Amino acid sequence: MTDTRLEEETRLGAFESTVTAAMTTPEADMRRGRRPLRGRRVPTVRKAVLYVLLVVVVGLVFIPFFWMISSSLKHDNQVFQIPTQWIPTEFVWSNYVDIWTRIPLANYLKNSLFLAIVITFLQLLTGSFAAYGFAKLRFPGRDVLFVAYIATIAVPWQAYMIPQYIMMQQAGLVNTHLSIILLQAFGAFGVFLMRQYYLTIPDELCEAARIDGMSEYGIWARIILPLSKPALASLGLLTFVGVWNDYMGPFIYFTSNDLWTVQLGLRSFVGQYDAQYAMIMTGSVISVIPIVIVFLIGQKHFIQGIATSGLKG
Repeated sequence: MTDTRLEEETRLGAFESTVTAAMTTPEADMRRGRRPLRGRRVPTVRKAVLYVLLVVVVGLVFIPFFWMISSSLKHDNQVFQIPTQWIPTEFVWSNYVDIWTRIPLANYLKNSLFLAIVITFLQLLTGSFAAYGFAKLRFPGRDVLFVAYIATIAVPWQAYMIPQYIMMQQAGLVNTHLSIILLQAFGAFGVFLMRQYYLTIPDELCEAARIDGMSEYGIWARIILPLSKPALASLGLLTFVGVWNDYMGPFIYFTSNDLWTVQLGLRSFVGQYDAQYAMIMTGSVISVIPIVIVFLIGQKHFIQGIATSGLKG
């Protein structure tokens, strides 16, 4: 009996293998409306081509950055040498030592870091709070007010640059960090970005919190903000980079060298008749490091926030 059962199971297994092989043939796939196995390899080929194109694009994007690093390790007369020498024959590492003594770079970095952190914090605070009102509160004229506020993004800064300067001068805030902080502590783009993200959060959460007696400030701080980390990271990174790279604002309002930012400090290497390009590139490489660190810390939330903002509304 045991041998007979074993023989039957062996025959049954062989039959199932035959049926399975027949069902996975190209003819069977075509009868079932499936693409044959040979055709299923096409998406893999497309994916490989896409990866190659992405690598090429990334390489093109990194060419200026690589040239900047290479130039920071050369002498001034070698920076614009033709043909371009991508790898220096002599690495001038002393540039990264001399720059700290040629200009007060540490003070410039400190000023830039102070302004970037303070303004980023204020942008997150004011932008998220105003966006909560436009997204989760209902009041007459809300949408009209929002559209009018967002329309200010289309107004170029040069159109109101002079009135702003006159206001700051009359207030006695010119040549102080407070002038830049007050001018950049509010931003229509930040409100728009946060509002679009808030619209993806269900209103039922706010309604349930109101029924429980929670105030609007509590709903914003204890419910909305914890759910908005991706949008906050996106706004924070964009604001930090914008303030860090800002040149015209500090150039207009800061006259004292002690208040200069790193972007103004690099201007010190441009003379009346020539420029110390190697030192400019060295300072540029150093100034990029804080931005890279901030992006690496918040890249996950930043990408998620950019991908999910604006899906509704």
